[in-house]
Parts: sequence; C-alpha cells; structure tokens
Amino acid sequence: MSLARQWGLEGVRPLFAKEVLRFWKVSFQTVAAPVLTSVLYLLIFGHVLEDRVQVFEGVGYTRFLIPGLVMMSLLQNAFANSSSSLIQSKITGNLVFVLLTPLSHRAWFAAYVGAALVRGVAVGLGVLVATAWFAFPSLAQPLWALVFAMLGGVLLGTLGLIAGLWAEKFDQLAAFQNFIILPMTFLSGVFYSVHSLPGAWYAVSHLNPFFYLIDGFRCGFFGASDASPWLSLAVVSTATLGVSLLALHLLKSGYKIRS
Repeated sequence: MSLARQWGLEGVRPLFAKEVLRFWKVSFQTVAAPVLTSVLYLLIFGHVLEDRVQVFEGVGYTRFLIPGLVMMSLLQNAFANSSSSLIQSKITGNLVFVLLTPLSHRAWFAAYVGAALVRGVAVGLGVLVATAWFAFPSLAQPLWALVFAMLGGVLLGTLGLIAGLWAEKFDQLAAFQNFIILPMTFLSGVFYSVHSLPGAWYAVSHLNPFFYLIDGFRCGFFGASDASPWLSLAVVSTATLGVSLLALHLLKSGYKIRS
C-alpha cells in the first residue's frame, strides 16, 4: 500500500493543481496587485519615518519594514486563496463536483492549504524582489525566515479554509477578514516594534500569534527580534496545529458542505 493511500492523500495532486491554476490564471490580480500594494506601503512609511525611527542598531527603518511587509502579504494572500476558493465554489455550486470524488478530508486539507501556501509564498517573494531595490535586508539566519514563512502560509491557509467552510455568503467572509485577519496582521508589529508600545498594548500584542510570525520571520533577516525565536516557534506551531486539527474535523464532518 502506498504512503499516499495509507494517509488518505490519494487525489491530492489534481485538486492542488486546480487550486494553483485558479489563482495563477489571474495572477495580475492575485499576485501582482498585492505586490504593488506593499511597495506603496514601503514608499509612504519609509519616506515618512526613515530618519525618525530606528528599531535595531544599524538597521534603518526601511530595511526593518521590508520583512514585515513580506510576511504580511504572505499571510493575507494565503488566507484569501483558500477562503475565496471555497466560498466561490459553494455559491456557484461547483463544489458538488469535488464532493462527488472519493477524496478524503485529509486530501482536501492538503490541496487547499498547499495551494494557499504557494500563493502566499509567491506574493511574499514578489514583495521581497520588488522592495530589494529600495533596501535589501541581508539574511542573517535564513532558516528562521524559511520556517516562519512556511508556518505562516499553512496557518493562514488553514484559517482561510475554516472561514470558507463557515461563511455562506461573501459578506460573512468579508467580515471575517476585515474584523479578524486584517486587525491581527496590522497590529502584529509589521510597521513598528512592540517595545515602542505602552505597557497595556505591549502585553496585548503578545497575545496575538501573528506577532510571533512577524517577529520570528524578521529574526531570520536581522538576527534580532523582540521575542525569542524559540518562543515564537512554540506559539506559532501550537496555533498551527490547533487550527489544522479543527479544519480536519470540520472537513471530516462535512460542516456546511454536505447536507
């Protein structure tokens, strides 16, 4: 018996390829547009704060900002990919064609989250390349950057999967993104160091798992961070495992996709 069959992962490849092709066919909208948005953020915030803010010694604000923008773009687009795919399939009725296949819940999970990770990484790399002309930050500890990029894509891809299963219309999905995902990403230290916050907000920031993603990813570039990268790894790994188990349970039970 093959390993794929043993783990219930047969059929992952065609569904994964379908999901990747879905966003890549409109890559100008799904990849290029988020890259342009991040470059605009860099131009505005970098121009205004470059000479006024220094977080790490010897690191200018523009260099400090780039890893945060890369990770923020990765997270937001990983979430958008899996959530938009599911809600569109549910509303248009195309989901029935996937339901007719003998795919297991593990295969669904691997395909949707895997495609979300691919889109997130593609956008993140695009942002990194586009912003390198302004100030390319050296990779002091590239392994940390890679680990947190992968975990971030999986975590947000899984959250997008859960949101897509829960939402029954685009308004509900937009509310999930606007009131949960966007605030958590913007308030995770993308544009600032949490050490600059007052005591109460400093404590609240450490309750946000996205903070540990941004901080751990930034550690890979500069070898410095606001929190220990090992603590960040523990928090992010626990959060990723928790939402993954929840998503697998929802898929197995057919939550809002099977009558």
